[in-house]
Amino acid sequence: MAQSYSNWFVRARLKTRQLLLLAAMEEEGNVRRAADVLGMTQPAASRLLKELEDVLEVRLFDRTPHGMHATLYGEVMIRHARMVLSNLSQAHDEISALRAGLVGQVQIGAIAAAAATMVPMAIARVKARYPQLQIWLQVETSDVMLPLVAQGHLDIMIGRVLERQGQFKEAVRYKPIAEEPLCVVVRPGHPLEHATGLTMRDIVNEGWVLHPPGSVLRHRFDMVFSQIGLGLPQNVVNTNNILAISGILLQSDMLAVVPEEVARQYEEFGTLKRLAIELPCRMDAFGIITRQTQLLSPAATVVLRALHDAAVEVYGARLDVIA
Repeated sequence: MAQSYSNWFVRARLKTRQLLLLAAMEEEGNVRRAADVLGMTQPAASRLLKELEDVLEVRLFDRTPHGMHATLYGEVMIRHARMVLSNLSQAHDEISALRAGLVGQVQIGAIAAAAATMVPMAIARVKARYPQLQIWLQVETSDVMLPLVAQGHLDIMIGRVLERQGQFKEAVRYKPIAEEPLCVVVRPGHPLEHATGLTMRDIVNEGWVLHPPGSVLRHRFDMVFSQIGLGLPQNVVNTNNILAISGILLQSDMLAVVPEEVARQYEEFGTLKRLAIELPCRMDAFGIITRQTQLLSPAATVVLRALHDAAVEVYGARLDVIA
């Protein structure tokens, strides 16, 4: 703790008004107008600026015929001053929202595995405490949702950053949660429900409900057959909608490949059954994704923390809070 108080800005007693002055100087171009904006006298503003330059031992602004322009040192300080002021404003908004009972709305995107247990757990806890907070949940594949996070249309996403979407990596923050094992499911009472010793060769000619070609899951699944020298299943229905998948399975003897977490949820309700076969493929790790440059709203921050807690509880994940 003692070390944290040795920072130069603590020793220099850096003032919030100095940060405000830096931001105003950039916008107004001279000390007088910046002082007017902040409701102080020009001598007071000049004194604050000089005190800051003395502490830093650099000149922050150059006088020119067209006004005062920030030096390279000044540009650095202005950028960080704006960040500090923004964070202080965010803290005020969060406190105000908490005092008011936290209202607003949060946009969440989640892959099916996370939408089975983790996300509902987090949402239930948030809504129990903040019933007026509106939550929008979109369950989709990662390739659809990642651009929405990068563009600011989703506040938080539970999914993965795909290799082919590398252009978005710099725009988002990613905290891994867990890998996503896959399994084969059927309806209760299916002829293969209690079969043992099954191999992929035994089931390749069954009817299948699979994610569409081009999806990561479908690619991984198809590779299993290719690697053991088998042709791909030909009797296939293509959909990634879990409601449609379960509905088709309940009306037929078809098989489907779904994440383990989804299968476990449906099995608890007696809707689907997992086959006793080891599927030698899995999805890459998924995690919590937020936009790199976007400060989350107070409501989104509360939801984010609830998602972290649920990830720890469901998957044993070790996460630092993204905020």
